[in-house]
Amino acid sequence: MTYTVDESIKPALEAFQRFDVDTQLALLWFGYLDMKDQLNPAPPQSVEVPAKALFDGIQSLSKEEQLQAQRDLIKGAATDSSSGYDSLSPNAKLDVWLMLAQGMENGTIIGMPSDYQLPAETDKFTADIQKLDFEQRINFMLSAVQKMG
Repeated sequence: MTYTVDESIKPALEAFQRFDVDTQLALLWFGYLDMKDQLNPAPPQSVEVPAKALFDGIQSLSKEEQLQAQRDLIKGAATDSSSGYDSLSPNAKLDVWLMLAQGMENGTIIGMPSDYQLPAETDKFTADIQKLDFEQRINFMLSAVQKMG
């Protein structure tokens, strides 16, 4: 599946990219929670093999290393995981993040602290994202994860 960046999501995408790495991780998590019931078919059943392999590699790490690997993906750090991520298609990159979110949900990936609160500066961003329809949100996610690595 190919995609083009919807002009209506560009301001949100630019805002997302200005947030620090941990805020971006949190926003990806909360975005997954907001959309998970509408995702069909849900990973890991529908993922590309390289995306599953990258996820499996991250899942095999210690919790602290899992968190660092996710940060490295966002920052594009020079790691094996980031290199593998760079070679993935946009849809496979999204699959990786969806599998990571599912892993957080089922406890195989380090989760968000239960008392975590998004920074106040994300309020406008989250309000803008909530105004988007499902397809625009998917386009936003595809665009956001494509720019990582």
